[in-house]
Amino acid sequence: MSEKNYFVHESSYVDDNVEIDEGTKIWHFSHIQGGTRIGKKCSLGQNVNVANNVTIGNNVKIQNNVSVYEGVELEDYVFCGPSMVFTNILNPRSEFPQRGAEYYIKTLVKKSASLGANSTIVCGTTIGKYAFVGAGAVVTKDVPDYGLVMGNPARLKGWYCACGTKLGLTVDPKSEETGACPKCQRKYMKKGLQVEECS
Repeated sequence: MSEKNYFVHESSYVDDNVEIDEGTKIWHFSHIQGGTRIGKKCSLGQNVNVANNVTIGNNVKIQNNVSVYEGVELEDYVFCGPSMVFTNILNPRSEFPQRGAEYYIKTLVKKSASLGANSTIVCGTTIGKYAFVGAGAVVTKDVPDYGLVMGNPARLKGWYCACGTKLGLTVDPKSEETGACPKCQRKYMKKGLQVEECS
């Protein structure tokens, strides 16, 4: 660790006006651009680019070859799998560049969501807390809390417990159901396409 209580590999670059909290590690060939804030105990793998003015929470894991563009916010405990992709403009043109915060469309990844390897998150979407995006999925609309989405375009296929175990609840948009995680015994209630943990 450095004297600032975080680690940056010597091959990586951290621009001015960046905040990095204690316990965070930034590995080989990465670039953290100005105005970014990274929380405590995060891990950024090899060849990660974090663009200007991005906010990353605590205990976030970003695997190799991921770019987190301006307009993306990652809450605590988010997992970004290897080579997954964010976008921040819906209609890019090389000939007519759109630069600056006024062009970027916000994407929010809520607490403890997991984004699988090679998945793509189209800008303007919100990924709910504890949601799970399958490997290679292309997300074009919001993902509900605890939702499992897969495919291209991504569709709701089930539900995941906070502990990462698949739940037995259906994706019937009209049903009301209760169930418990077979691993940790957390209890859940589903109304339509909304799932909440219950006591």
